Amino acid sequence: MSEVANTGRYVPAEREQAFLETIENPKYDREITNGLKPFFEDKAPDDIKNFYSPDELSILLSLKGTERDVENRMPVKMTRHFFEMAQNSKPLQRIIKANPNETLNLQGSEDPGHQMDFAPVEGLLHKYEMGLLYVVSTCSAHCRFCYREELISQKEVERQDGTVAKKGLAKIKDVTDYVRAHNDVVAANGGIHPQTGREKLREVLLSGGDPMVLPNRKIGQWMAALAESGVESIRLGTKEMAFHPKRFDDAFLAMLDNFHETYPDVGFRVMIHFNHPDEFLLKAPDGSYQKNPNGSLKWHDDTRKAMDALVSRGWINIENQAPIIKGINDDPDALRVMQRALYRVGVGNHYFFCGRDIVAYQAFNVPIETAWQTLNESQKGLSGVETHARLSITHYKGKTEVAAVTNEPIPGVPGTENGVLIFKILRNALDAPDRGKVCIVGRNPDAIWFDDYEDRVIYDEAGLFEYARVDKEAVIVNQTAA
Repeated sequence: MSEVANTGRYVPAEREQAFLETIENPKYDREITNGLKPFFEDKAPDDIKNFYSPDELSILLSLKGTERDVENRMPVKMTRHFFEMAQNSKPLQRIIKANPNETLNLQGSEDPGHQMDFAPVEGLLHKYEMGLLYVVSTCSAHCRFCYREELISQKEVERQDGTVAKKGLAKIKDVTDYVRAHNDVVAANGGIHPQTGREKLREVLLSGGDPMVLPNRKIGQWMAALAESGVESIRLGTKEMAFHPKRFDDAFLAMLDNFHETYPDVGFRVMIHFNHPDEFLLKAPDGSYQKNPNGSLKWHDDTRKAMDALVSRGWINIENQAPIIKGINDDPDALRVMQRALYRVGVGNHYFFCGRDIVAYQAFNVPIETAWQTLNESQKGLSGVETHARLSITHYKGKTEVAAVTNEPIPGVPGTENGVLIFKILRNALDAPDRGKVCIVGRNPDAIWFDDYEDRVIYDEAGLFEYARVDKEAVIVNQTAA
């Protein structure tokens, strides 16, 4: 177990330090274009200058400094690799290219789902059986629809106690102290926490932002410290496979191998984020995908090399998850190609998400029923193992599956004349008291958030429309209790 110095600093244990000393920290040149200023001032790289048309730049410049300034909502940022992939792909351009329509309607929440209600220490969310860590507040490039725009843009968020502050990043000592304290209380109480009903905190997700913008040593510090604290499985959430696949180089892979050798009983998962197959497949001049001799689709060499390197390490599990976003991947054919191509190389299809009620969500969200129909249609023609992904929408109570959308009325049930939508709670906060419960609402093809169904609730066993925030005191563990 790691020691704590008198200064309160986190001090690695001997085994931990030995692992950290093996880590190499190369520098990575992502050739990032930051902001709209280089385009406004004609200072972007020559081959990138035309990424925005003169008309597009004129409109965006006219919004500068106003409440509709797109960069105040979300900073503009892209890597060269993604630019090159996006040149001939409208969906990819939509991912990273600022659009004035983003700020036509700024309705939405700065803290979707009141995530901070579940933050026992700064930078750690302990909403479900696992923990999520904000370890960095940026990425190599910025998706315009980003669900963490409040973190990326460093916006102030109102906490449950009424205070207003920016979301802070996690600190190793604070997090590992919490993990040990929580798990000690759980162990002393027969495997269940007496306040929250939770079991051991055994799994943690490194997120942000994107952890892969951090140097290898910093990632390794987090991984080793979590392993030493008793965490059994670590996830790393990243979109770097799309933005800069060369980041998954020999030095990073060696760090993973050394970690596995040092902590062989700690599981490791990489949660990647591809929105569209154009992010990793090569295209022919006619717009079709290039094929290998056996008919399978051809990947970009750098991306395939990075993916194969991870997949070949059998102790690493890789899953893809992505939201369904208007103008990007609200296309059954694109989703079908992506699910099939990913599974073929050893990547599971985890979740597809409906949009969240983030600021400006109306510019990006696909109607909930349309998203379900899109995913359902995309899975026709896929094998059983290729169709594991479910459609999830994040409610305050937890991840909720859009389980079914029907077309026929239910005889004798008012409000079902056009069919119904069935929500099912997949993951529930705290001790998951409502997991598996359902909510049935009458259809509304225009609905993009739960609010649009409030007048159509038929049956709500799950309590999705009986909103009540969690008791903050039930989330925070008394650190002296252990």
